[in-house]
Amino acid sequence: MSQPVPEQVGLLEGLRSTPSRRYLSDTPIPDDLLWELLDTAIRGPSGGNRQRWAWLVVTDPSVKTRIADWYRQGWDAAYGVRREELSDPGRSGVDTGLTPSSYRATEYLAQHLGEAPVFVVPVLRDAADSTDKRLGSSIYGAVQQLLLAARAHGIGGVLTSLYLGAEDRVDALLGLPDDAATMGLVPLGYPARGRWSQPRRRPVEEVVHWERWGETRTRD
Repeated sequence: MSQPVPEQVGLLEGLRSTPSRRYLSDTPIPDDLLWELLDTAIRGPSGGNRQRWAWLVVTDPSVKTRIADWYRQGWDAAYGVRREELSDPGRSGVDTGLTPSSYRATEYLAQHLGEAPVFVVPVLRDAADSTDKRLGSSIYGAVQQLLLAARAHGIGGVLTSLYLGAEDRVDALLGLPDDAATMGLVPLGYPARGRWSQPRRRPVEEVVHWERWGETRTRD
């Protein structure tokens, strides 16, 4: 598969039409483009501007394969055992957030994760023993910028964490220092199928409160 020509996407359009992409081809992503994506990511927000982050880029097939094996085990435990239920076309997805089609996409990723050409692992220092529930605010905005920058170049990805059942083994494999914690896994690749579209969401009027909880307004 040849690398697609980037399309010109307006900022608001990109923000509204960057869904999780899980069907990824194995087409390589050039190093200079990866540098550009990561340089865009680090322009994202950092709590207190401390920038206690690091970004691990994994392209070694043997390392990706091992992580993919652990990821698949995590997926099997969480979702694979419920395949008949979650892939039922009569389901609406209301109870889990997974429609049958999104279930198939997560299943595909679990079975083909190692084929994605690049894994980006966002890492926070001084986070290994943290119990701060707001810890992710120091890096997840930057992760979203990574995905948006990838979108601008026709590259898809998703932030996922089903490898966490083997977190200690992943940390050891990647050589993380003792104080560091992975904050997710972002496989990146040129989409093999699907399209850029607005993710389905509940109407904004249902989730926005004005001044006090429960006070709503009608959108003009």
